[in-house]
Amino acid sequence: MAAKTKAPRSEYRCAECGWTTAKWVGRCGECQAWGSVAESASAPAGRTTAGPVTAPAVPIGQVPVEESTQRLSGVPELDRVLGGGLVPGAAILLAGEPGVGKSTLLLEVAAQTARSGRRTLYVSGEESASQVRLRADRTGAVVDELYLAAETDLAALLGHIEAVKPELLVVDSVQTINVADLDGVPGGVTQVKEVAAALVRVAKTRNITTVVVGHVTKDGTIAGPRVLEHVVDVVLHFEGDRNSRFRMLRAMKNRFGPVDEVGCFDLGSDGITAVSDPTGLFVENHSQQVAGTCVAVTMEGRRPLLAEVQSLVTVAPGDKPRRTTSGLDSSRVAMVLAVLAQHGGLKLHNHDVFCSTVGGAKLTDPSTDLAIAISIASAHYSRPAPTATIAIGELGLAGELRKVRDLPQRLAEAARLGFKYALVPVDRANGSAPGRVRMVDGMKVMDVPDIAAVMRLLDLQGRVVHAAAPPANHEVG
Repeated sequence: MAAKTKAPRSEYRCAECGWTTAKWVGRCGECQAWGSVAESASAPAGRTTAGPVTAPAVPIGQVPVEESTQRLSGVPELDRVLGGGLVPGAAILLAGEPGVGKSTLLLEVAAQTARSGRRTLYVSGEESASQVRLRADRTGAVVDELYLAAETDLAALLGHIEAVKPELLVVDSVQTINVADLDGVPGGVTQVKEVAAALVRVAKTRNITTVVVGHVTKDGTIAGPRVLEHVVDVVLHFEGDRNSRFRMLRAMKNRFGPVDEVGCFDLGSDGITAVSDPTGLFVENHSQQVAGTCVAVTMEGRRPLLAEVQSLVTVAPGDKPRRTTSGLDSSRVAMVLAVLAQHGGLKLHNHDVFCSTVGGAKLTDPSTDLAIAISIASAHYSRPAPTATIAIGELGLAGELRKVRDLPQRLAEAARLGFKYALVPVDRANGSAPGRVRMVDGMKVMDVPDIAAVMRLLDLQGRVVHAAAPPANHEVG
């Protein structure tokens, strides 16, 4: 009697991320996508045999690293985020909202790379070649070694790579490229997966640095299958406010460097430029003391950034006072108001409160709580906070100030920019005590335990000034 041949086992695979399961489910257990799991017959076990290898395995110490040495892109802020520069053979995904400046940034990177003598190919699937040329004329990106093509077919794109043999390839964008003999519309899951796999394969086999632009959905995530983020080496997010020229580049994934670095750029009519010292964009230079302002020091990745918080407190005309914020987390401002009412003596139940940042900065770091509280108290009592003063600290619900990370870097940056006084939380683990005053790079740093001590120290309520509080000219002394 002949032995029965086992039929191939059926498995169910997610079209978004490749997750597999033995039975069908409506929602992927890995990426949580709905309706993406479909049946796919798997090959019987034991049928795969050994085949030829691409290259013999060698001890890891004998693997050459010269071919993967990072090269400067010519854009310092991009090199900072990447961890040193562009790596040959790396696949980089750049995502961002429409109109944020992704194409302008990559055209500048392509032009700078071409100026260094490395051949660059810029493939545009969203604009015609003449449209890209007009932008290049405006931004000064016309370079001999920069080649330009407008293609939406993957086969034609690969043909351009064969003809030009670039060291840097820019594809704008992956959602516009299609495979002719594959079902689905451009930008669909099947098309994007095939295009991304082909581009990554070319990048690795030909040692070409490949930068691909990706679209984002309305909630800010990268459009298309999640596998797109898995197959590339670096995922970058380019973000910024439409009402501001300031742009920030963040690394969400980086196989060649850190993921906590941030690059700053200024997007103007004549192109995009790197901003090595962005603090001046978010701090207003007042000719005289102004009530309702305070300077905070936040951390964007590894970079300390100073930003001014402004507040306005007025009597509410109705029964329901307004709480309006711009650049700040509204729920966090509401918490600060509750702490000020309970532990700071501020009666704001019948006042409108408006809080904003200067220059369109978005502050989400909890260390900005103290600056928000000081600006609100200063506006309420119409008493300016001391000049040249920064405030750093997270505010607890009991009114206490909690320590924050990277305090030495924050203080060093404030001292470099000429600030004279700093209010920081007490750090008892490092021998700090309430009321202690020390000098850091010529700046007087005072340790304060809670919001009540801050109110007394700054004399924002017009009370009797204590010995450690500011003198009559309202400078912290």
